[in-house]
Amino acid sequence: MSLRSAVQQVFASAETVAADEERVEAAKSEGCTAVSTLTPRTRGKASGVLRSVVLRPREGVPSVEAELFDGSGALDLVWLGRRTIAGVEPGRRIRVEGMVCEAEGRRTMFNPRYELRPRAGE
Repeated sequence: MSLRSAVQQVFASAETVAADEERVEAAKSEGCTAVSTLTPRTRGKASGVLRSVVLRPREGVPSVEAELFDGSGALDLVWLGRRTIAGVEPGRRIRVEGMVCEAEGRRTMFNPRYELRPRAGE
C-alpha cells in the first residue's frame, strides 16, 4: 500500500468507504456488470445492495420500486403490478437481470429477474 492510498483511506468519508466495499462485493458475482457501465437498450446483469424499497403507483398500477447500489452507481428496479415482494427490503443483497433502459434520466430495469443473495454474515 502506498503512502497516498493510506492517507486517502484515513481521510475517506464513510460513504466512500461503503462504496468501495460494495464494489468489491458486487465484483464477486459471476457474470455481473458494474452499474456504471450498463448500457441502455441492452440486457444486463448487476449485483448490489438495495438502498431503498417503496410502493409507488405508476399510472394507476401498483409497483414496487427499489434502488440497487453496487458502489459504481445506482440502478432503479421497478416491478409493475406488485404491492410487495417477499425478501425485497432495504439492506438486502440482490442480483438482477433484465433489459436496461433510461427512465427519467436514470438507469432502470422493469420487471427484472432477481435472486436474493445472503446478507453479510449469513
